[in-house]
Formats: sequence, structure tokens, C-alpha cells
Amino acid sequence: MTGTADPATEHDELDAAFAEAVRRTGASVGALYLLAPDEQVLLLEVLCGAPAEFAAPWARVPLAAPAPVADAAREDRLVWVSGQEKMAHAYPRTAMALPYPLALAAAPVTGARRWGALLLMWPATRPPYMTGRERGHIESNCRRLARLLEDTVERGGSPVVGGGPRVVPVKAGPRSANPATAAADFVERLPGGSCSLDLEGRFTYVSSGACRLLDREADQLLGTLPWQSLRWLDDPVYEDRYRAAVISREPVSFAACRPPGEWLEFHLYPDASGISVRIVPAGGQPPPRPAPRLSTRTVTPARAGQLYQLTHLAAALTEVVGVQDVMDLVADQIMPAFGAQGLVLSTADAGRLRITGYRGYAPETIERLDGLSLDTAFTPAGQTLTSGMPVFCSDAEEMRRVYPEASLISGKQAWAFLPLIISGRPVGCLVLSYDSPHTFPAEERAVMTSLAGLIAQALDRARLYDTKHDLAHGLQEALLPRVLPRLAGLRVAARYLPATRGMEIGGDFYDLIRLGDSAAAAVIGDVQGHNVAAAALMGQVRTAVHAHAALGTSPDQVLSRTNRLLTDLAPDLFTSCLYAHFDFAGRRVTLAGAGHPPPLLRLPDGDTRPVGVTPGPLLGIDPGADFPVTDIPLTPGSTFAFYTDGLIETPGTDLDDSIADLARHLAHADDQDLNLLIDTLLSKTRTSGQRLDDIALLLLHPTADH
Repeated sequence: MTGTADPATEHDELDAAFAEAVRRTGASVGALYLLAPDEQVLLLEVLCGAPAEFAAPWARVPLAAPAPVADAAREDRLVWVSGQEKMAHAYPRTAMALPYPLALAAAPVTGARRWGALLLMWPATRPPYMTGRERGHIESNCRRLARLLEDTVERGGSPVVGGGPRVVPVKAGPRSANPATAAADFVERLPGGSCSLDLEGRFTYVSSGACRLLDREADQLLGTLPWQSLRWLDDPVYEDRYRAAVISREPVSFAACRPPGEWLEFHLYPDASGISVRIVPAGGQPPPRPAPRLSTRTVTPARAGQLYQLTHLAAALTEVVGVQDVMDLVADQIMPAFGAQGLVLSTADAGRLRITGYRGYAPETIERLDGLSLDTAFTPAGQTLTSGMPVFCSDAEEMRRVYPEASLISGKQAWAFLPLIISGRPVGCLVLSYDSPHTFPAEERAVMTSLAGLIAQALDRARLYDTKHDLAHGLQEALLPRVLPRLAGLRVAARYLPATRGMEIGGDFYDLIRLGDSAAAAVIGDVQGHNVAAAALMGQVRTAVHAHAALGTSPDQVLSRTNRLLTDLAPDLFTSCLYAHFDFAGRRVTLAGAGHPPPLLRLPDGDTRPVGVTPGPLLGIDPGADFPVTDIPLTPGSTFAFYTDGLIETPGTDLDDSIADLARHLAHADDQDLNLLIDTLLSKTRTSGQRLDDIALLLLHPTADH
């Protein structure tokens, strides 16, 4: 008899290599994350050593998130966390959702392109350091995974499948060859009871002694979860002990009361294949903190996994900034957590429901729902928000019965309408919907309602932030020149980047001033701070400089007169400034500075160096200060770079070294397009991440046309 084996899927080789990498590194749990097509989110593609349920809070990790796997992929470096204390310090959100003793490494999977990251976890019993050999072994495995991913793409396949992780086993070493009957006889001779759980938590073996202690037959237990078949174990405390054993790979013990009053001790011994459990009577002595009996409960408790997911989401909500961030987090993590296929997030605005974001709906449906009044009967959302009470409809028939005027235009079959309310004030409404009927158990309703309160607070903060951001952005645009004047014989480009902390508004400024047909003035400055006060003073400084320059005043006098104005205003903020007068007819440039970094000059032959401007003091300190003048020739084809210190200041780096680095980047960059040149300089100076200071950059390129 012959047969044909099933053809291997295109991912079998990758899964096998991943499992081998986990086994050879000695890790107890492994996860392979791959970048989504938009390269903004890491998707958990393959998992081993733990159930998929455990990884639910981390099935989607934004690339910008403060998480080990995101840092590894984003920064192309290996991240090592030696223990729980280090985890709490470096990654508090991860530590909240993984409250177990463990060590962790995340390594980038990079080949011809960036693919994602490999996550490995070990029990905390391993040494709290990583050897060079271990590091090299992890990196070589990551390179192998990258090559397999590239092969998949070359064959026309897609490395990212989505839809939840594939759980693969780790191939263990050879087992004892003793007959199964001998092993069973050995277990039966032991006092108490014994049983075995797989990594999903299901019974795979139950001894007769365990059946007597648990008061169940073996066929009632095999294949079931303890907290499902033994209702007195249906408590997140006990499920948490099981999770601790799986994640930490260390023995765990706890005591539980089997009704009506018999206390049992459970001793869990985990390894890569499952958990062995010993059950013995507790001698009638309850533990110091006895667990309550299920018979006293009126509501089934939430699963430990749901509680950890709620904790994880709560921590994530504290870190979101804008309304769109809240929407993305809800869609990427909360929808999958509750198995929803649709989501609508609305805010209350002037008595109407304004839809802020949605997923899983047709645009024309959203258009019909957007802007409805709060007292509408077209949807329960308004009534939910007004009453402050959530509404759960398990199927379309229930929706028609309870809300007969609601129109079922979306095709959804079940809904959870969750009011977003803070201190009695309505903020908005969150709707989770399902494509098929869905029951809402009491525990799920409780978790959803609790989560709605957290979302309401995050949404309120986000709306306030967006309002402040729009105000700051508008103020900044009003204070800076909207467009720079076009001058014959001069190419020019400028860029302003606010600090990434605070209100994203600052005191950096630049300007280009036409002075007749054959002259122009370029100015750049930096008022101390990046707040409204700094921006207001910046506007005054820029106006003063512009007014004095328009009168044909020399560079030193422009700064002197602006300085006297600032000392009269006594703003308590320091201001640096650099002023340059370009004389195109005479081919000269005259500069004067007030405590500002020197400009860079790139000559046509590529030679680039700082201009030796003799600096005067900062503006606004000494009303009688002098500002020395520096005069240099103006060479057509050269490029001037005026910048503020936010571009060159890096903690722990000498300022002169930073200026020299900037000059080197300017010397080797293409200056045919000045805007592209600005992009190059910003990328080379690592300004794309967190910025502690504002940045202004002004480039000028005189040509021979004048």
C-alpha cells in the first residue's frame, strides 16, 4: 500500500528553524515577530513553549512601542533583560503583564531588509549575563531566519500570514524507553495523586489517586482545563500559578479548598513539554490566606489571561498621546482581545456623536452614523452615553426587540455599546461589534466596562493634547515666515522641528530679508526654552531684527539695537542670534553673532568648515554689549548652513566634535536639491527620534546668476 505525504507548507521550514533556534539557545519560550506590510506594527507569527492565549496582549506590537521586541527591531540591536527588576526599570509596561521571574532577549531579524525580531525567554535561574558566544549564536540564528524569509518572498510567498500565531513544539531530547505500563505502575504506588497538564493547561494524564482527591472520574478530566472541569478551581489566583509555572519553568505550589472543606496542596513541576502535578491533602490546615469558595460567588471571576490583558492595555493607555493613538491602540489590541470584528469610536460634541475612528465598517455606513444627535433612536449609542449604562445585544433579534427604531445598516449581528464617561461627564462612546451572534458573559461585560473607563480617561487626555498641539502648531506657523522670498542668484531652503516633549513649540527662528536688488540678510536665532513664553519672545526678536535690517543697518548695529530692546523688556530668557549680510554685487558676506554656533561654509571644491565668527554675548543681558563683525568673500557655488544648537547638541558629546561631524556630513552630501540636503543632514545627526530641543536649519546657496 502506498501513499503520498501531504505537501509541506511554505512556512514549515521557517517554523522548524525557529523551533531549533529556541531549543539550541536553551530558551523556555520563543516568539518570532514579523513586520506588517506597513512596517509600523510587529505581528506575532510563530510561538513555542507557551499557549497562544498567553501571548494575546503582545500579538501586535507597534514598532514605536516601549517594548523589548520593538526596540530590537527598530534600533537593530540585541536587547538583554537579565531579570524582573531590570524589566521593571527598563520596560515597566511589559513587567506589569509578565509578573514572573525570567530573563529575556530580543534580537533583530535582519538580512537584505528588516524583517522583525526574535524574542527568547529563560527561567530566572540562568546566569544574569549573556556571554559573547550566546550572543553570537542568537545572531546567527536570526540571520538564518532572515534568509528563510527572503527565500519565501523569492518563491512568491508572503512571510506574514496573520490571524494569530502558529504554535510549534520544541523538539526535546530522547525520553526514557521504559514501557508506559511500568511508568503508570510507578505513579500509582506513590501516595496522594498525580496528573499531567500540557502547556495549554489541559489534563493529559490523571492517576487514580488524583481522581479520588479531585472527586472526579478520569474521563471527566482528560482533555479539559482544571478551572473548567473543577469549578472550585475557577479562580484567577490558581490560573495565575499555572501561568507562573509555564513562563518561569520553576516549581510552583498553592493550596485550594475542595468543597465542602478539604484543603489540597498542588505542586507543579514544569518543563518544555508540559507540567507534572502532585496533589496531596493539606492536613486540614488552610493556607495563611485561604481562597474563597466558589459557592459564595454570584459572578464567575474573569480569567487570569483577561486580567493580565486588562493590565497590559491599561498601561498602554497611559502612554498614548493623541486621539489617533487611542484609536490605533483600541483597534490593534482591544478588538482582538474580545474577538470583535468591528469598532466605532465616537466623541460627544455639541450634542452630537462625532465618529473619531472606526474599523470593520464600510465608509458609507459611517457616513450615515456620523453626526447623529445624542437623543437619536437610530442607534443605542446616544442613549448609552446619556444614561451612562452599557448596552449589550447578543444578536440582531435582541437589538430589534430592545431598540426597535435602530436601523441594522451595518450587517453586524452583535454589539457592545460602552459609554465613555469621566466624573459624570460624557466623553464619547465605544462600540464593539461582531459579524455573528455573540454572547456576553458577566465576566466579559465587567472587563469591557472597566476598560471603557480607562479609555474614557485616555481619550479625554488625548483630546486636550490635540487641542494644545493644534494651538501650538498654529502659533508657531504664525511666528515663522510662511515662505522665504525668492531672490535672483540665491537658492534657499529652511526647516523647523519642534522638541518632541512639551507643547511642540519653541523659540528657534530663522528669516531671509530682501535688501534691494543686490543684497539680502539671513538671520537665525534661538530663544531659551520651548514653550509659549519662548515663542512670544522669539516673535519680538524676529520683528526687531527684521525692522532694523530693513533700514539698511549694519550687522553689528542690528544686533546692538535688538539687544537694547530685549534688555528693556527684561524677559528673563536668553537669546542667541546670528546675522549675515549678503552683498551680491560686491561678493562679500558680513556676519555678526550673539552667542550662536558658527555657520558652516561649503566651498565649490567640497572643502567645508565652520566660519570663524567672533561671537558677542547673548542678547538681553548687557545693554552696552558690542558684537564684532566678520567679513568673508562670497563665492558663487558655495553653500552656507545656519543652524541652532538643537541640531548638534548630544549628551556626552563635545560641541566642537558635533560641529565637525555636521561639517563632514555637509561636505559629502549632494547639494543639488537643498530640501533633500536638509533631509540628509537631519538623518545623519539622529534627529528623527526624541528631541529635547528645537531645531532650525537654514541653507543658502549663492549662484553665478546674480
